[in-house]
Amino acid sequence: MKSDISPLQLSLQRPELLAPAGNWECAKAAVENGADAIYFGLDRFNARMRAENFTEADLPQLMTFLHRRGVKGYVTVNTLIFPKELAEAQQYLRTIIAAGVDAAIVQDIGICRLIRQLSPDFPIHASTQMTITSAAGVEFAKSLGCQLVVLARECSLKEINKIQQQIAQQETSLPLEVFVHGALCVAYSGQCLTSEALGGRSANRGECAQACRMPYDLIADGKVVNLKERKYLLSPQDLAGLDVLPDLVKSGVTCLKIEGRLKAPEYVANVTRVYRQALDSVMTELERPNPLTPFPTREGGIKAPIFAMPNGRLTPTERDWERGQSDQEHYNLEMAFSRGLYTGWFGGINNQELVHARFGKKRGVYLGEVSRIHNEQVTVKLEAPVKPGDGIVFDCGHPEAKEEGGRVYAVVSKGKETMLTFGRNDLNLRRVHIGDRIWKTSDPELDKQLRQSFAGENPQFQRPIDVEVYGEVGQALIAIARDKLGNIVQVESATSLVEAHTKPLDTDRLKEQFGRLGNTPFCLGTLTNHLSGAIMLPVSELNRMRREIVAQLEELRSQPKRWQLASDVSFQNLLPSSPTLREAKATFPSLIVLVRNLKQLQAALKAGIETLYCEFEDPRAYQEAVQIVRQQQQKNKAENSSLLTDNSALLTPNSQLPTIWVAPPRITKPGENWILQQVRASEADGYLIRNYDQLQFFAADRCIGDFSLNVANPLTADYFQQHFGLERLTASYDLNITQLQDLLTSCPPQWFEVTIHQHIPMFHMEHCVFCAFLSTGTDYTNCGRPCEKQEVKLKDRVGSEHVIKADVGCRNTVFNGTAQTGAEYVQRLIELGLRQFRIEFVNETPEQVSKTIHFYSQLLQGEITGSQLWRELKLQNQLGVTRGPMGVSALRS
Repeated sequence: MKSDISPLQLSLQRPELLAPAGNWECAKAAVENGADAIYFGLDRFNARMRAENFTEADLPQLMTFLHRRGVKGYVTVNTLIFPKELAEAQQYLRTIIAAGVDAAIVQDIGICRLIRQLSPDFPIHASTQMTITSAAGVEFAKSLGCQLVVLARECSLKEINKIQQQIAQQETSLPLEVFVHGALCVAYSGQCLTSEALGGRSANRGECAQACRMPYDLIADGKVVNLKERKYLLSPQDLAGLDVLPDLVKSGVTCLKIEGRLKAPEYVANVTRVYRQALDSVMTELERPNPLTPFPTREGGIKAPIFAMPNGRLTPTERDWERGQSDQEHYNLEMAFSRGLYTGWFGGINNQELVHARFGKKRGVYLGEVSRIHNEQVTVKLEAPVKPGDGIVFDCGHPEAKEEGGRVYAVVSKGKETMLTFGRNDLNLRRVHIGDRIWKTSDPELDKQLRQSFAGENPQFQRPIDVEVYGEVGQALIAIARDKLGNIVQVESATSLVEAHTKPLDTDRLKEQFGRLGNTPFCLGTLTNHLSGAIMLPVSELNRMRREIVAQLEELRSQPKRWQLASDVSFQNLLPSSPTLREAKATFPSLIVLVRNLKQLQAALKAGIETLYCEFEDPRAYQEAVQIVRQQQQKNKAENSSLLTDNSALLTPNSQLPTIWVAPPRITKPGENWILQQVRASEADGYLIRNYDQLQFFAADRCIGDFSLNVANPLTADYFQQHFGLERLTASYDLNITQLQDLLTSCPPQWFEVTIHQHIPMFHMEHCVFCAFLSTGTDYTNCGRPCEKQEVKLKDRVGSEHVIKADVGCRNTVFNGTAQTGAEYVQRLIELGLRQFRIEFVNETPEQVSKTIHFYSQLLQGEITGSQLWRELKLQNQLGVTRGPMGVSALRS
């Protein structure tokens, strides 16, 4: 049956406010400031391993506390799980389910399957790490048994609305959750391999090293571009969705999520309180009798980024500090944590605003510029209030260096100027300059208020209960109380009601007595009086009944959720049938080559490569690539029907004709199927599948699953094999050699191919470096397409130059400047039955392509060892090959 819910009805759903909790204090801060739910990690398998986190032993007490307060608790299991971890993950999940946790937030497809095997009804939330950007992604999550989808942060409001519309039409609707505030990753979550490539610390394992917050030089066509103070080219401002809350509510999203499991409890208290009050205000406005009238513009509010710098200079948002509550909200959010606040991708793509590039660390509230330094005083025209005790920092445009700062000792205003005095020896004024920007980084008074909001044992944030009262003379008074979660209790008076001669029980007196709910989790919502006649009951009995209502509701709430949990099932029931090596060992190892331009393709063809992958920036060029391969096929037929050529060391008499497979872009959003149609128009032999849309779109074609599907264990591999019929799967780049061996021994090895040489695609992002820093445009409509004219690299702090490529959707990939090889492990992998080995090129010349193919051909033939190849490539044209993550210590296994 088609959904008949109108957009207006959807908009009136009150979204859940979900707050982060890295420890007990943060959990209390969230609860006491109005969170409807919290999310937290335990000591394994969560994407914030640097957080303090909870332990499995904490779960019963934590869930009792949360549920007693009417708050839900979600555990993050949002990392990839490796084969040898499945047994431990299974026990971990049993503990979580038995503890009555309200849901698990999951990245790994195999873990979704395992949860459903253990429990048919325990809720699964598809993590943003699953990179869901479309209706097809929602449908995929639903097929796995997920009850909710956390959309990628890169989805705009327009795209969220389109996804809602499509999933309603296709009857695949699931509740949708979006991030509303906090740090923005520059790369798509679940697709960032930077920490893995540079240091063996995988973001898909909760170990992100935040390389996006580092400074980079921009190199265009071999020359450093002078961007003045802009060095932090991959560091987005922090997300603040406060200004678009009405639109988010109207979009029908079910949950608004605050980022910050690594943040302090004061941050959690601050941000949760701001969004609680703002959301309640929005709901009140939307629920007015005529909700179709336009929502009034929030006075003040976050209307624009703090930074708007087309000319490279910082321009603070103009503010009138007399505008009241919304300015206070803005101030509080900036003081909580701010690299600059911006609405992120909610308003669509604006590459001039997302990344201001001046710094990648916390700043706070902008106070103004230094105009004079005299007699140990600093003079400034204030843009925001400051008082003695506040902490400030002077920003001279070099955030990577030690900055001067300290506590303000005195504040003296003279006309439009304000003089700040600091404690003796607190800072070195010789390192402060006229023109330096001043940021307020600490407000002890605000911090004190925030700490008080969750101090002590008594509840400070109360949730309403509705009470109905019944009774007549000679009978007991009956009070029925309900909370908003559906819990209901009934309490009767111990004595009968008697006729009242004076002061009968009226609604006001009942409200007064039943409303005395201080030091409890409750406040009185509505009270409905159904009493018959003028009757009375002693106040002491009314008080006893009220206390009984509280006790019974608390008891009801604190009962753990009783999810079904099967005791006689195991992950082993989901494992694919035992692999046999006989079939694999009968075939020869095969070299697959991925190229990124036509010259590389021709070099690979000349080298006799049988299986060719193409990933071009413009999919229209695939037609020419396919034609080139078809011509080679005809040439091979004409020259020698056996396909034995002098150039092809790996070809055998049974070889097939060369085949060409082409790759669609990594991300597909609503309205982008035209790109997939362009890809299919090439009529290639098959397609490299990168996401959920492509699984659907190319379902009738020959397909191979690429690394972006994050296949890290046999449960995930089996799902793709059984449900989508992929010819092969590319093993996850997060696996080291030990984990890769475990994967190959737990599945048929012929399911897989392994990439053994590549420049790892580190960042894959909506942020376009070309548009942001080589144009004044906001997106592809007005940027002048510098990506088509210039070769661009990012130079990091150690001098490595990383290539940037744009795809047809204007999304950028930063490739590691250093190629990585797994050559030393190839012989081991062959012994395990692996036969498909991939090597990838980015901007190598045809000569480099030919030489590299030659070495790997020799390696697979057994003519040279992996160590010899590594040494050869180390010397060849400064390719700079390193051993890569496959060789990272097996301690991670």
